[in-house]
Amino acid sequence: MTLGKSLFQARKKVGLSQENVAEKVGVSRQTISKWETDETIPDIYMAKKLSKVYKISLDELIEFDVNQKEIEEVIKNTNEEKEAKINWTNAWGKKYPILREYQNKVKIGEYKKQIREMLEHLKKEYYLNDLDSMLVLKDILYHEWKDR
Repeated sequence: MTLGKSLFQARKKVGLSQENVAEKVGVSRQTISKWETDETIPDIYMAKKLSKVYKISLDELIEFDVNQKEIEEVIKNTNEEKEAKINWTNAWGKKYPILREYQNKVKIGEYKKQIREMLEHLKKEYYLNDLDSMLVLKDILYHEWKDR
């Protein structure tokens, strides 16, 4: 989805016209139209105003770059050889800087030991191989995070 479509959908969701939004953020209706058709984009100050008008976070408003199908396609087309070439810490670290910084702050050895024990337990208890154990543990961590 493009940013323009995201802006359009957010506006429609709160039931406002382009004129209403333009008045609330102090621009012309034509400016709103240009943003929604991807002819131009709002600056960060205007994007923040729009997020308040649409009652969503700025992150929700601008998360338009990747959709579910694109992600699924990337996963489907990724093999072990391609995956081995990717430095996932650096890749995700662009979005989440803590991934590039934590190594000097966190006592990694302690966590590695606990994780190793959990992986071994999964392998023995459920007869999983190394990869499957890691994937299951990773999925459990994901769901724990999302359920908070």
